[in-house]
Amino acid sequence: MQTNLETLSSLERRLTMAVPADDINKAVEQRLKQLSRTVRMSGFRPGKVPMKIVEQQYGMQVRSEVLGDAVQKTFQEVVAAQNLRIAGSPRIEPKTDDIESGSLAFSATFEVYPEVKVGDLAAARVERPVFAVTDAEVEKTVEILRKQRATFHAVSRAAQAGDRLAVNFTGRIDGVEFAGGKGEGVPVVLGEGRMLPDFETGLAGMSAGETKTFNVNFPETYGSKEVAGKTASFESTVTVVEEPRLPELDAEFAKALGVADGDTAKMRADIKANVEREVKKRIEADLKQRVMQALLDNAQLELPKALVEDEMQRLVQSARADLESRGIKMEQLPIDPAVFDTQARRRVSLGLIMSELVKTHSLAPKPDQIKALVDDYAQTYEQPAEVVRWLYSEPQRLAEFEGLAIESNVVGWVLGQVKVEDKAVGFDELMGKAA
Repeated sequence: MQTNLETLSSLERRLTMAVPADDINKAVEQRLKQLSRTVRMSGFRPGKVPMKIVEQQYGMQVRSEVLGDAVQKTFQEVVAAQNLRIAGSPRIEPKTDDIESGSLAFSATFEVYPEVKVGDLAAARVERPVFAVTDAEVEKTVEILRKQRATFHAVSRAAQAGDRLAVNFTGRIDGVEFAGGKGEGVPVVLGEGRMLPDFETGLAGMSAGETKTFNVNFPETYGSKEVAGKTASFESTVTVVEEPRLPELDAEFAKALGVADGDTAKMRADIKANVEREVKKRIEADLKQRVMQALLDNAQLELPKALVEDEMQRLVQSARADLESRGIKMEQLPIDPAVFDTQARRRVSLGLIMSELVKTHSLAPKPDQIKALVDDYAQTYEQPAEVVRWLYSEPQRLAEFEGLAIESNVVGWVLGQVKVEDKAVGFDELMGKAA
């Protein structure tokens, strides 16, 4: 088979392959003969179907398979001989079907992996968040847990922050009701921020049985285009006002949090351990993002289009699966892959950079690293040993932990190259939510 390799751009290549027609014809004939020995067809005994009928039935399929095998074999041979690293799948197309010249020509257009230059990280600066858990954070967490287990009781007074209201409302824009602007018995907890600010402000101070009309401004970025950027008038009636009552910090509360003997001191110790674990995880995640950004800022590479497109499709599939799990019918909500372009480019870039660092600096994970990550993950379950056994029973289940170990090794290596500056952070800032 004759071949010709062309360089179309810094990453794109085109390989032209000419397959001798005689070789293809012989291979097709041989494969049809093999097929005729086993093919079953109505009216004939096994192995007795005439070759002409076998060829009529399977000739096109067999010829396509033979051509595909020949082209793929030649492609792989050229790739190996040229020491090419293929990025994505090649686009194979027929060029000619010239029987007179005695050959069939195909072209394979593809991209190769780019050269990755990480650059000098010595001048780069990475801030490392620093935070130590104290009794104050433990008590704050205890209060959050109490609020999560609050019970609500009806009261005869004006509604205030923290109260839960049952509300009937009708919204109108220019005097006309709009879709989604009407509800009955809708629960609203003042101060939670689940409703628009103007809506909560309008309800504040109302008592059970009171009706009031107030305006609500919808932001330009509101999800419904019908009301985005507009002002609606809401006629609202509060039917119930309930105040929250927090559970006592006693043995029953401790038991509700999983402390079998109800020891509140042990409960606080468990809460502190959980908070420390979560803080450590948040700090590691924050630091990893800063390290990855430092790599992106210092690296030079050209991204193969095929890898970016493949990553965009993976993100689309992930988003589709997530939405479908929430009961959203995707035929009514198509996803444009282009919305993931920036995210896909970042992920592909980091993947290529980390791959280069792993290869250049021997950062592949060790078995004991993976085992430590698996053990730590298993501790979140009631029977850790069973989880560990299950994960190790199928090697592919460890892929996620291998990836985490690689990330950890890369982060550790980068921190040894850059200027690291510790930066004290607040608890609320670190946890990403208000008190």
